[in-house]
Amino acid sequence: MGTTVFDDLKVHVKFKLSALWAALMFCYIYGDYFGLYVPGKLKGMLAGAGPIGPVSQGTLVATAVLLAVPGIMVFLSLALPPKLNRWLNIVLGTFYIVIMLMTMPGTWSFYMLLGIIEIVLGAFTIWYAWNWPKRVAT
Repeated sequence: MGTTVFDDLKVHVKFKLSALWAALMFCYIYGDYFGLYVPGKLKGMLAGAGPIGPVSQGTLVATAVLLAVPGIMVFLSLALPPKLNRWLNIVLGTFYIVIMLMTMPGTWSFYMLLGIIEIVLGAFTIWYAWNWPKRVAT
């Protein structure tokens, strides 16, 4: 009698990368949301303290760009041609890991947990992009 195995399908690397960016984006959103519950956070916000310094149009635009990129990468990972897609995922995956490593020290445990998850997601993004399947051109 033969061994039974679960049926599975091969998921293209573009879908894996897109899903990783979506997961990363959710961790960012939850980290920012839970951060509002940290005592004194809202008071600081009302006093003009922003995520990267005093609130200004410039700091809020920079923050918006930083937060928009993972959402845009959900789409771009599916839409871009492989060569550009691969390098963009490697570069941005590395960039977001560095951002997390810079912002995690001294933070609350929930943020550390989400940060570790984001670093792992970023590492998988880099790994999948680096190991993008190749074939011989015909």
